[in-house]
Amino acid sequence: MTATIYGIKNCDTMKKARAWLDGRGVAYAFHDYKAAGIDRARLEAWTREIGWEKLLNRSGTTFRKLPEAEKTGLDEKRAIALMLAQPSMIRRPVLDLGEQLVVGFRPELYEASFG
Repeated sequence: MTATIYGIKNCDTMKKARAWLDGRGVAYAFHDYKAAGIDRARLEAWTREIGWEKLLNRSGTTFRKLPEAEKTGLDEKRAIALMLAQPSMIRRPVLDLGEQLVVGFRPELYEASFG
């Protein structure tokens, strides 16, 4: 199984997820949004699979600092535009296992995914 974990290098949740993977000897590629960005096609595929509501990090500082007008009446198209413009608005980590996406880090989710 080839895994790719998407996120931001210095994010505390990312560090926990990567430590979990490393501690179990799971091979993975790391895609850093800050260094490599994220493409529209990937975000659109993710939103089709899990929904933009689950992907958009509304509790993060970047989203909370947006003007109220940008936060009101969000739909998929606007959410994708926000995440493309500011990838730190994407919930972290996104673990792509090929046939499954795991969003966020909870040890029990990772355990179930790697069984």
